[in-house]
Amino acid sequence: MSDDLNDRGAQDRSRVAAEEPYEVAYFARKHGLSSERAREIIDRYGPSREACDRAATSA
Repeated sequence: MSDDLNDRGAQDRSRVAAEEPYEVAYFARKHGLSSERAREIIDRYGPSREACDRAATSA
């Protein structure tokens, strides 16, 4: 399912949409990671942005 770019509510900001390349690219840039490493973190910790951010900063 595609991410609705017009829906930017709190629920949308709390999740990382791993199936959307721009979300993975943003997450990778934000934390200075490769796209592959960013995808590994998202796959391991799920779509919770908070959990993924925590994992990326502690790695």
